[in-house]
Amino acid sequence: MSEQLVLALPHRAAHGADDFLVSECNQEAVKLIDTWPQWPATAHAIVGPAGCGKTHLANVWLCGSGTQRMDKDQIASFEALDAASPMGVLVEDLDQLGVEERGLFHLLNLAAERGFGILLTARQRPSAWQVGLADLASRLRSIPVTEIGEPDDDLLRAVLLKQFLDRQLNVEPQVIAYLATRMERSMESIGCIVEAMDQAALSEGRRITRQLASQIMAEMDPEQT
Repeated sequence: MSEQLVLALPHRAAHGADDFLVSECNQEAVKLIDTWPQWPATAHAIVGPAGCGKTHLANVWLCGSGTQRMDKDQIASFEALDAASPMGVLVEDLDQLGVEERGLFHLLNLAAERGFGILLTARQRPSAWQVGLADLASRLRSIPVTEIGEPDDDLLRAVLLKQFLDRQLNVEPQVIAYLATRMERSMESIGCIVEAMDQAALSEGRRITRQLASQIMAEMDPEQT
């Protein structure tokens, strides 16, 4: 029987989504969600690279809290904003979708007046967004930011193992260790690698081994092997 891989990372329920794995790189963002609604400021931002878990945590915040998600079109409608009476508002990926400047400024003002919270998610800090409205730029610079950092070794191994198990694939610890020390350190890369290894194993009738991992890594990025 192969050695069992034991992980000490805690799990947290994501209210209907997969478990969210907590590690040093994301624990401050988790703490922010856990302390709602006792936030020190009206608006907060969680920032980090694509696939790092921002949306996952945002969904945890949405579920059962009375908060609501707003998209760019809703923010552009002053009438819709004025009519809403949420506990909190989630606005995701504004730095990727483009900022509706006057609407966002109005939303921030409404939150301060009515006492509801705003959670923004983005890849860059709000202070780095390209906005032309001076008052909004000043307001964005004052928003507290919580960063989700590059995944550490424990988190990479845990997510690799979880994604293999989600596909009902038994993978030995040395395969996980091999991948974690050679792959690009991002959550997006994990999904690509696990998918590629699963497809290769199915199409070629092979087990998930270190040799297969090496082959897939060489095909995806020869410099990583």
